[in-house]
Amino acid sequence: MSLPVSFSRLVSLLGKFPGVGEKTARRMVFYMLEQDPGWARSLSQAVFDLREEVRTCAFCGNITTEEICGICADTMRDRTKICVIETQEDCVAMEQSGVYGGLYHVLGGRCSPLEDQEVPAESLERLKNRIAELGVREVILALSPRIEGDMTAYMIQDALGSQLPAVKLSRLSYGLPVGGSIGYADRATLHVALEARREMDSGLFGDRL
Repeated sequence: MSLPVSFSRLVSLLGKFPGVGEKTARRMVFYMLEQDPGWARSLSQAVFDLREEVRTCAFCGNITTEEICGICADTMRDRTKICVIETQEDCVAMEQSGVYGGLYHVLGGRCSPLEDQEVPAESLERLKNRIAELGVREVILALSPRIEGDMTAYMIQDALGSQLPAVKLSRLSYGLPVGGSIGYADRATLHVALEARREMDSGLFGDRL
């Protein structure tokens, strides 16, 4: 059947969300049609405000409404440790778990040749500068326990170069399922993985998590 253009356009847009297929997007649009106009205006305003107000922290790359995020500005955080994660979503998951009290560094990408993805060179350079400026003693790699995470870990190890072994480089250990994601791990899993983190060796891909 022929659907209104505005209906089909919104289904197409919602279908671009991760994990949302056409059927789910269509159900979401039908739900929106059942709501009053005020709800729709609130939704559209919330989306607009999100894009206008939220920015990237100049230090760690996390989301914030200020130039510097609350974590980086917090003088009570342990500034001798930096936890490196792939995405801002991973940063939120780690922080909400309450198992870590240091600083973060969002890579903004990962090494995945098959998907034509790589870690931005600027992000790696910024990480090196932060380590030197803050006097960081340990860099914790909280990367996904899959081959892309391994490749990203050893890319970071290579990038840090002369800063090692003065700076300890470790990875989250057991507790995270192979092929899983930091963003979907629960508090207990992240706590175990963080407490049992292991120092990286120089072997190609080393031990899996």
